[in-house]
Amino acid sequence: MTTTLPTTMLAVEITQPGDPDVLKPIEVPIPQPQEGEVLIKVAGSGVNRPDVFQRKGGYPPPPGASPHPGLEVSGTVVGHGPGAESPALGSEVCALLPGGGYAEYAVAAAPLCLPVPKGMGLIDAAGLPETFFTVWTNLFDSGNLRSGETVLVHGGSSGIGTTAIQIAKSVGATVFVTAGDQEKCEFCRKLGADLAIDYSAEDFVEAVKAATDGGGVDLVLDMVGGDYMQRNFDCLALEGRYVSIAFLRGPNVSLNLQKAMVKRQSWTGTTLRPRTVEQKAAIGRQLLENIWPKLEDGSIRPIIHRTFPLAEAAEAHRLMESSRHIGKILLTP
Repeated sequence: MTTTLPTTMLAVEITQPGDPDVLKPIEVPIPQPQEGEVLIKVAGSGVNRPDVFQRKGGYPPPPGASPHPGLEVSGTVVGHGPGAESPALGSEVCALLPGGGYAEYAVAAAPLCLPVPKGMGLIDAAGLPETFFTVWTNLFDSGNLRSGETVLVHGGSSGIGTTAIQIAKSVGATVFVTAGDQEKCEFCRKLGADLAIDYSAEDFVEAVKAATDGGGVDLVLDMVGGDYMQRNFDCLALEGRYVSIAFLRGPNVSLNLQKAMVKRQSWTGTTLRPRTVEQKAAIGRQLLENIWPKLEDGSIRPIIHRTFPLAEAAEAHRLMESSRHIGKILLTP
């Protein structure tokens, strides 16, 4: 550890499960990096839906993780734990965390620290890890998306959605999305979506079938759940795949799976946070090889909607829950 660091820092605490007002800035000791970890002086922290679920008491951190919210940061490496030699001190990185990102300093497993793409601002890089790791593993590892296929992405204007549009298009897929109004749909089209469906004004199942001559899509990436689940199966083509990453409308549903059996459709659900460091590091290596060059040439970029001071984390959560944003919401110390 370097000896020039302060002993305390500002972090955001969840005082009790509840609405955004339970998020309170507090002064706490700076975390100490353990075996294989590095200490990062945080420049930016990403705000994500799992943080909202954790704040409400429904998504507890894994054993040993910080109790404070925050699953991704960008910043500068300022210390090493035992066995961690890289990234070197002074390196600018973005990192995937199991928690603790809403703070002035955070610890991260060294293999989950990726270099900030050349030409990208350090704060903006905080919008990369959680969404890019999630989208990559669900589109390709779970969803087996291939060039020439068609994918339907719900929440097209969200951080996940704007990332999925760009990554799927970069591999030659056709991308359909749903979004909540015409402004968001237009943004998605400009970002590369081939079809943007305003779910407040039209039935997305009918729109998908019309756009595919009744054939359906090869893959659905869904964060909605609830009553969307049967409709998503109805959108799928023969041998289509359905991947769930969240259940904004709830996980308990009634489904008629006979049609899914006849059409040989499949479903899987995944989470990122509980995976091992080794499993996440494998995703990171794929991103470095396939996506980082595109971030550096500007053909893919994180969409940053707004940045809040760390002490205004409650306001950032209110914005996220309002769904008025397009892309990522960030915090800065």
